[in-house]
Amino acid sequence: KAAHEAAHILHLGPYDAEPPTIARLHAFIAAQGRTKAGEHREIYLGDPRTTAPEKLRTIIRQPMGPA
Repeated sequence: KAAHEAAHILHLGPYDAEPPTIARLHAFIAAQGRTKAGEHREIYLGDPRTTAPEKLRTIIRQPMGPA
């Protein structure tokens, strides 16, 4: 299976506040003349049980396809 190129963005804050960050990521991909290739993935860099919501960090990774 071939690997896809992907765009990444770091979201700072609670998980339920991610939609504007994801929209920025998708706008970036479109501005590059590319398309989304599948669903995005989230990489959590904090533990929500011990980290204040405003200090949570999440890498959002969106695979990209050709235009």
